[in-house]
Amino acid sequence: MTATAARPGSTGAGGRAERFARPVLLAFLLVAAADLAGLLAGAEAVHLVAKPLLMPLLAGYAALRGAPRLLVAALLFGWGGDVFLLADNDLAFLVGMGSFAVGHVCYLTLFGRWKGRGRAPAPLVTGAGYAVVLVVFLVLIWPDLPADLRIPLTGYSLLLTAMAWRAGVFGPYAAAGGALFLLSDALIATGIAEWPQAPAPDFWVMLTYIAAQALLALGVLTTHRTKHKPGA
Repeated sequence: MTATAARPGSTGAGGRAERFARPVLLAFLLVAAADLAGLLAGAEAVHLVAKPLLMPLLAGYAALRGAPRLLVAALLFGWGGDVFLLADNDLAFLVGMGSFAVGHVCYLTLFGRWKGRGRAPAPLVTGAGYAVVLVVFLVLIWPDLPADLRIPLTGYSLLLTAMAWRAGVFGPYAAAGGALFLLSDALIATGIAEWPQAPAPDFWVMLTYIAAQALLALGVLTTHRTKHKPGA
């Protein structure tokens, strides 16, 4: 075997796949920018076209980079949630929330299985902090939520908070992604409860959501790749 052939990613299917990863990432960033700009400009048609493209592009990038299947699955279930939440009715909202919930289960399973070198722990003090924030938020928002959504939203919030806490096992990028995912969904919940909103609320929801998924993917890819480097 030649020295060139021995280098991972230099030849073969893996190397060819990785050459497509950068254009797919660029497409994701361009679509994200278009979506956010459309929300700021009030161009609903742009959002309707751009939003369903985001997670397939990010999942495609992750797959081309050799990501664990559970990461790709989590992103694709996020895509399912994105699509259903575009419909303005309670059934679609519940189905979309369910799709996101399955995505969080994928993340939690991935975090639980990770046995990589230098694995960062999920500190109990961080978990306690998340738990306090969750309880306080639910107590404050509970009276303003529609009665039929209180229990589903509470169950979903517990799952999301667990994911956000456990994301830290994949390092600071993933930890930040988990926290932003929690913030994004909290912004959605305050909108449902009809609390006062910042200007362009959908922009802030999508900005934190896109950043959350991207950081989760980056954290997993960075740590996973480090583990599988020669000599690691």
